[in-house]
Amino acid sequence: MNDPCRCESCSMPIETGQYCQYCVTETGELQPFEQRFEKMVSWQMSQKPGQSRPDVERETLRFMSQMPAWKNHPKVVAATGD
Repeated sequence: MNDPCRCESCSMPIETGQYCQYCVTETGELQPFEQRFEKMVSWQMSQKPGQSRPDVERETLRFMSQMPAWKNHPKVVAATGD
């Protein structure tokens, strides 16, 4: 069996394409950085309720720095020093 593709924005397994259903707009384009970042932070905070928002934001930016869709985004590069 083939390994599933991974969303280039969040790493979620997908069958085809670049991005999963959660990372795209209604027209199928990648969501703007601010929108995607906020959704990722919110999801992470729901998974780790005791963690502070600044810590979650830092972790999210580190994660995004490894994703093809975001690794060269100016806000990600500035935050991670890459």
